[in-house]
Amino acid sequence: MATSGTTNFNLSIDDLVEESFERCGMRPTSGYHLNTARRSLGLLFLDWANRGLNLWTIEKATLSLSQGDNEVNLPTDTVNVLEAVIRQNIQGTITDTYIERISREDYLNVPDKASEARPSQFYVERTNTPKVFLYPAADKTYTFVYYRIRRIQDAGIYTNDTDVNFRFLPCLVSGLSYQLSLKFAPERTQALKMIYDEDFNRAASEDRDTASVQFVPDMGY
Repeated sequence: MATSGTTNFNLSIDDLVEESFERCGMRPTSGYHLNTARRSLGLLFLDWANRGLNLWTIEKATLSLSQGDNEVNLPTDTVNVLEAVIRQNIQGTITDTYIERISREDYLNVPDKASEARPSQFYVERTNTPKVFLYPAADKTYTFVYYRIRRIQDAGIYTNDTDVNFRFLPCLVSGLSYQLSLKFAPERTQALKMIYDEDFNRAASEDRDTASVQFVPDMGY
């Protein structure tokens, strides 16, 4: 028997909402049902951001630095910065240099934040308008290259697909089902929460970097 030959299954917001309501033992029959489901979905995405890394939301980005820059704005959908380098063009050769992330306290204790050289440290201010503070300030033009975690995109219109990796689709359905059960089917909440927890743990354990890591003990005395 022939197979489909495709691997592009996804769920539109409509399909996701319908499947989730069905698990609650009902069907969405009004605009209110759709609106409340989309609101719960948005809150679910925010909860996932708080739970840790979602690898499909990690992306590489760059910021241009000019002389004197020691503070630059990040995109407003930035959740966090994982690592960064300072990139410079040295006689036609692109060179990336490691830059250390420091804490707010460490940056606060820097005595001369306006001193200029190649930046070697950065502090991330995770506010509603996230920023990166650099030390020393740039003494010439550089590029700040970093990997960031971005927010999961909003649901938007009901014909949109979700901004979720395929590995998390079962978890997304069970999570939304659990959220909706709190409002419409409390008798199913406990069972749906157990399914959601199992689906999330299974997806999260797979959503990881599989590169090998070697730990070497420090034998110094």
